[in-house]
Amino acid sequence: MVRSDKKLRELAAVLEKGNKSIILEAVRSLKEGEPFEGAIALLAAFYDSASDKSLLKSIESFFNDIKYQSASSEVIAEIHKPWKANTISMLISSCWQSGLDYSGYLADMAAAYLEADYATAIECMTVIEESVIRSSRKDKDDIIKLVLDSPLAYSHEKSPLTSELVSILQR
Repeated sequence: MVRSDKKLRELAAVLEKGNKSIILEAVRSLKEGEPFEGAIALLAAFYDSASDKSLLKSIESFFNDIKYQSASSEVIAEIHKPWKANTISMLISSCWQSGLDYSGYLADMAAAYLEADYATAIECMTVIEESVIRSSRKDKDDIIKLVLDSPLAYSHEKSPLTSELVSILQR
């Protein structure tokens, strides 16, 4: 990712002003190039507080269309933040929809799986399933242990899902 304090300040100002058409144009513009450091965090924060459906869809589209592997660490960092459940779900969904390689973040996905509601847990499983083939046996075994040792893995609704997740990781 490129670092640009100027672009970051400009994006922050656009989001703060709240002009819908200018925000939509800024997000569209971000989709056309490699996102700069901090843009993902600003958009995640804006998404978390926004309610306008077209702005939410535009930001979702931005995240789903990220094509720069360098952005994956920033997306993961945002997943760890205490955002609303719908924001976390959107971020995790973007991990598999973008097509980026998240195999280096399987433990992060497993941790998110454990904390997530059922629907978001399915999104986490999708990311894990798509990325697991590029992971070492040791990494898979470590994640299995993480999941099996957690009491969160066996909530009533997640218990069958957890069994499937472990099965995916055992392959």
